Amino acid sequence: MTDETRDWISVGHIDDLPEGRVKTVTARTTSICLVHFDGQWAAMNNHCPHQRGPLGEGSIEKGVDDKCWIRCPWHGWDFDPLTGKPPGGHEDSGQDMYPVEIREGEIFVGIAPEPPHERTVTDVMVETLSNWGVQSVFGMVGHSNLGLSDAIRLAVGDGKMTYFGIRHEGAAAFAASAYGKLTGTPAACLTIAGPGATNLLTGLWDAKVDRAPVLALTGQVQTQVMGPGAFQDIDLLSAFQAVTSFSQPVLGSSNHAELAALACKTAIVEQNVAHLIFPDDVQTNPSDQPASAPEGRVTAAPVIPAQSEIDKAAAMIKSARRPIIIVGHGAYPMRDDIASLAEQMGMPVLTTFKAKGLLPDSHRCAGGVLGRSGTPIASWFMNEADLIIALGTSFSNHTGIERSKEIIQVDHERMQLGKFHPVALPIWGDVGAFCEAIARADCQNPGADDQISELADRWDIWRREKQQRLQEDLGKGIHSFAIFEALGRLVPDNTIFAVDVGNNTYSFGRYLETKGSQRVLMSGYLGSIGFGLPAAMGAWAATQDKAALKGCKVVSISGDGGFGQYPMEFTTAVKYGMNITHILLHNGELGKISKEQRSGEWPVWETDLQNPGFAAFARLCGGHGVKVTDPADIEAAIREALDHDGPALVEIMTDADLV
Repeated sequence: MTDETRDWISVGHIDDLPEGRVKTVTARTTSICLVHFDGQWAAMNNHCPHQRGPLGEGSIEKGVDDKCWIRCPWHGWDFDPLTGKPPGGHEDSGQDMYPVEIREGEIFVGIAPEPPHERTVTDVMVETLSNWGVQSVFGMVGHSNLGLSDAIRLAVGDGKMTYFGIRHEGAAAFAASAYGKLTGTPAACLTIAGPGATNLLTGLWDAKVDRAPVLALTGQVQTQVMGPGAFQDIDLLSAFQAVTSFSQPVLGSSNHAELAALACKTAIVEQNVAHLIFPDDVQTNPSDQPASAPEGRVTAAPVIPAQSEIDKAAAMIKSARRPIIIVGHGAYPMRDDIASLAEQMGMPVLTTFKAKGLLPDSHRCAGGVLGRSGTPIASWFMNEADLIIALGTSFSNHTGIERSKEIIQVDHERMQLGKFHPVALPIWGDVGAFCEAIARADCQNPGADDQISELADRWDIWRREKQQRLQEDLGKGIHSFAIFEALGRLVPDNTIFAVDVGNNTYSFGRYLETKGSQRVLMSGYLGSIGFGLPAAMGAWAATQDKAALKGCKVVSISGDGGFGQYPMEFTTAVKYGMNITHILLHNGELGKISKEQRSGEWPVWETDLQNPGFAAFARLCGGHGVKVTDPADIEAAIREALDHDGPALVEIMTDADLV
């Protein structure tokens, strides 16, 4: 190769490297050991042939022969600083050398023109993931996933994927879980082997128990050292077995496109976690396999309730004086059908916490959230009901559906029907199909109570009581109702709320009144602290990917304990310009746990927190941050944060006892 045919790449200035020193530089993607020795400049392959140690991180040292050598920092192998040859080396041994030119003090290294990209195993698999609709990837690039990361980089460059580099892999899993809960389609989370992979597990369990599709893509050590206990070598197949519905290693002999397709199909069809393990050495193997696509491999699966079951349900409804509807998160896609049926039949609609907002509180049939985080309105109608129509709800013990009542339960998953206790009429079918069938049936009871008028009265009573609670002031901080009353008024009708756990969550469920098409994301069955901010990142990514969510505002809510789990993800939000407003209730303790200790007649112990100024922290991260200590300032602070184009945090000093 002649100098004319090389690409000459600038790698720095002569002032960057003193005499007698070496340095690692990169020319395009080629790692080079740059040498300044004996008044001369040299450039050689940066990788020691022993174990690819970085020569540019070594030093020039005098050997026993009084000759100076570059010494590899890993295991002490020596090389001539100007020729790259080892001691006693032959003419054809030693490091590859690159020509160097100094041009007006700038150092240029001549390397071969970049060859065409050779298609790899991970190219095939990433293209398959993209074909199956995977658009967003949350993760951390590391030494055992570099080949896979490069395939994702190319997909990002082609506009087929978006990548978000997080600060902790646990946040990646929570973000992907929230994305799946919101859209019903999977995002991916990327990690290295060992600790990177195990850091995913909490977020993946959140996805599993809340039935959210997620793809976990984990690096792995090279196949030849798997098993004996190499650095960061753990049995990932066993580690992920309980939390995944599909988990497979990617081997050199695998059908790579098919593995990726089955992972996607499992996540989508089963609404569960799928996992692919990528050994380091397999990732860059050449491959000429075509990518897979979903055409001809998935289908809609409507479940139409049996007419005999519809007839039984209609008869039960017709004989009831006070029937109510309780909806769970699984019924969200059928929200219009549920609202139409409730209006036609004059039935109150109560929601589980996960389904908060499915029927907005502004709707005349809405009764709010039922259960520990709910409203007295919902509790009252539950107590007075003589028939419960449960749609897409899993009967969590926190929801408190009264099992002694007569219950019609509808779900498209047969295992959910009567799962925890018998019900009067379990119906296997889609909630939307059930609502349409009941709407056509003769089931109106002319003697039924006017519950809709009662709903309006009960809302008036509750709203008056909430205003009275504002008068409570123990001198230790702001009442949470003041926060959620203002937030509910100020946020847009299409807001997506990502809610953490703790006192803040209970207050949100109880006090904030939803409107429009608002959605709520939470760590439901797992109830994991730290969910709020990473979930908001996942929700924001979904608003960029999905046409139906374009323009939705994302608001996350946490206490100081929850935010403290993944605070550095605020820098992730800043880096990618995520338009997230975070409402942080700062009371200086794990308030919910303090309450549980007192309730259980335990001493309050080790629930206090040592916190920074979170608003100042947000500003240091490059975002918007404001601190509120006076209730009169809440509205202006929230309004300013909502208007900010980018991540914003409102830190509100609250009283842990006023929830």
